[in-house]
Amino acid sequence: MSMRQYRDATCLIAAERDKRANFHTLLSCVLPRPIAFVSTVSADGIVNLAPFSFFNAVGSNPPAVIFSPSTRADGSQKDTLNNLRVVPEMVVHVVPHAIREAMNQASAAYPPEVSEFDAAGFTPIASRFVRPPRAAECPVAMECRLLQIVPVGNGPLSGNVCIGEVLCFHVADEMLKPDGTVDVEQIDLIARMGGEWYSTIRDRFELPKPASP
Repeated sequence: MSMRQYRDATCLIAAERDKRANFHTLLSCVLPRPIAFVSTVSADGIVNLAPFSFFNAVGSNPPAVIFSPSTRADGSQKDTLNNLRVVPEMVVHVVPHAIREAMNQASAAYPPEVSEFDAAGFTPIASRFVRPPRAAECPVAMECRLLQIVPVGNGPLSGNVCIGEVLCFHVADEMLKPDGTVDVEQIDLIARMGGEWYSTIRDRFELPKPASP
């Protein structure tokens, strides 16, 4: 099989560019990105619900996930990160196509005293092991205990990698397969692209793993 080569390529040196330019270039390179829809609770009991596209799974013993609330352009931190520092628990939901509008509404910059559950129309259900509730409208939710927050850089647009140990999985009965996995076709997840663009996972292909040499 002949593969195209790209020998002529512009080298964009990160240290010589504006932080915002690096931010946009990075997000246009790393995609599609799955979305973590994270609920947390403040010391005053205010529940927050926010989406993050810096998100992935990082292990299975114990099962763990990571997501990163970026520091805002003005240097302030998002409510999710502030909440985790005082109540180190969270529920990480996935985002199906059916809740895309409400998820997007929850991403607005509400003040800390406003709960996105109310603002975006989600229904809280008590979790089993953690204080933050899960959202009834999300078919998959993972209750997590915060293991660590790892700062990546400092100042505006820096990262804050939050590592969570999954304590339990909530999977809607109609989407749970007999082998304990989630039915990919039924859940119909969306992912984040660059700018205001999103994608679905409806177009898929199978590629069997090659035999070891």
